[in-house]
Amino acid sequence: MVARESVGPGHAARSEGWKEAVHKYVKLYNQAEIDRYAAPFGALVADEDHLQRFGQRLARLRENELLRGLVPTRSETSAELLRVSESGTLSEVSVLIELRVKRTVDHRGRTYAEERRDRERLWLSADGGDYAIARIEPIVSERRPRYASSHSNHAAEFADELALAAESKPQSIPYINYDVLPNFKHGRAGIRYRRDMAAAYADRWWNEANPAYELFEVNCTNYISQCLFAGAAPMNYTGKRASGWWYRGFSGGRENWSYSWAVANALQHYLSAPHNSSLRATAVDSADQLALGDVIIYDWGGDNRFQHSTIVTAFDAAGMPLVNANTVPSRHRYWDYQDSYAWTENTRYRFFHIADEF
Repeated sequence: MVARESVGPGHAARSEGWKEAVHKYVKLYNQAEIDRYAAPFGALVADEDHLQRFGQRLARLRENELLRGLVPTRSETSAELLRVSESGTLSEVSVLIELRVKRTVDHRGRTYAEERRDRERLWLSADGGDYAIARIEPIVSERRPRYASSHSNHAAEFADELALAAESKPQSIPYINYDVLPNFKHGRAGIRYRRDMAAAYADRWWNEANPAYELFEVNCTNYISQCLFAGAAPMNYTGKRASGWWYRGFSGGRENWSYSWAVANALQHYLSAPHNSSLRATAVDSADQLALGDVIIYDWGGDNRFQHSTIVTAFDAAGMPLVNANTVPSRHRYWDYQDSYAWTENTRYRFFHIADEF
């Protein structure tokens, strides 16, 4: 959605002016992805709060990369304008952009690429013939939604998530359910977890939605469940949102899925509990105990409210996990997420090793 008024050549020149400021911002942002030593924006960015936030993030990443022995060698950052709102005189402009970052790094002689897509909202103000960025708001989707305490009942705990699925989106195909697939009964023993297939699915769909499934505004756990299912993890279909781990698709006039399929906190509860059949996992103590296709769930505030999920899709040269995610699309991102504004010093992780056989 773009709101603009065309009133002549002066208007057009000013429009090009704010676009040039955004272009410069993206270029300097890309420079920081390599240098990590300072917020390089100079007079372009007047938002002191964001400059401090950005500088703290750079310092955190610089220390992390020095400890890992990692050297960034190349960064490519492009931006898509998702939404633009211009005042009639173009004295003020707000834009929502998606930053598409691909970093190539050298780690102990091995080279690999990390990718992610971040969204930010910028407010630009005209200053004479130039534009400055008066305010920057990172869109930290990994932190949403906020849930009730882990002691509350499931219906109250996940009510907000139901609303996120209620937007007008294409209906899924009602076939993703072991009870309606005769060759894949969920009670059948001896199903091997195909870690390679789970990781391959994660790499295929990290930056877009598989149209066979419902698309959530906060889609990270829905995506992780799809990856596990692609690796042959059998569903535990109960038909009740608050129990089991399952996805049925569109049936009976609505989308049907369990909380554990689509909500990080619920998946954390499900994987923490013992199960005799279907998807099950063992909680381990540290990230270096994880294998391909295993799952990490994130509690940003350390308050036992888990809000984000990722899946292990590769490893760095030290054998530490690189992960994929989907709400904020990420591919082969370092597992600890210190490069995210969602991360805090109170962040806690749950590491789940998925069973090799079900």
